[in-house]
This record gives sequence, C-alpha cells and structure tokens, in this order.
Amino acid sequence: MDMKRLAILTLMAVVTLNIWTGAPLFALWVGSQLVRGSGQLTMGAAGAVVVTLGATCVVLVTALGRLTVRYDEITGRPPRTRSQVPWMRSLRGERTHPTLAEQPLRPVERILVVVVLIACAAFEVWFFFFSGSPLGSA
Repeated sequence: MDMKRLAILTLMAVVTLNIWTGAPLFALWVGSQLVRGSGQLTMGAAGAVVVTLGATCVVLVTALGRLTVRYDEITGRPPRTRSQVPWMRSLRGERTHPTLAEQPLRPVERILVVVVLIACAAFEVWFFFFSGSPLGSA
C-alpha cells in the first residue's frame, strides 16, 4: 500500500474517532474552564459547550470530507454520482440505482462503520460491567 494512502486512511480514522470522543471532551473542557471560579453551572457555560461541540464537529466533518476527496484523487477513483434521497424519488421507478459492484463502499464509509461499532461495543461493556447500578445497593 502506498504511504500516502496509508497516511490518509490513518488521518480518516483519527478524525472519525475524534468526532465521537475528542470533540465532546474538548467541549466539556471549555465549559469547565468557564465555571472554574464559581463551581456552579451557568447558562453561558452550557451554551459554550453546545457551541464548541457544534463548531468542532463541523470542522472535523469538513476535514473528513476533504480527506475523502484527497483519497479519491490519489487512488484515481471517480467522484460518486449524485443520488436522490428516497423520499424525493419518483414512485414510478424510472431511474436505475447503482449497485454495490458499480459503486463499492469507500474506505471512509468502512472506517465510519467500524468506529461506530467500536464505540457501541465500548459503551455496552462500560454500561453492563463498570457503570454500577442506578438503583443503588440494596
């Protein structure tokens, strides 16, 4: 595998992981810096968390899109054809839809699925084995 492809795939994985972990942690850190002196949660701190999380996720998703375009350029893959969302399609079924053989999954799609599966599995392990009972000890 070419080093450029490997580097871009690695960056895609890091960016995808940071959408789920880094962005929320960074937003919480920003909010914690705003309540440091008083120790009480304020609407300003909560708003800062929401705005920071939104802005960070937009930046990371944009970076992921640009990495995908760059990966396609390096591999010589043609850009995807625009597809119409199902609820805006004609019910007559005039158009043929591309099959998986005609438009195989891109690496970014595989990376996103794997990261989501890992995140769900990690959450389940934490919830069932480490979180403790919400009912308290009886």
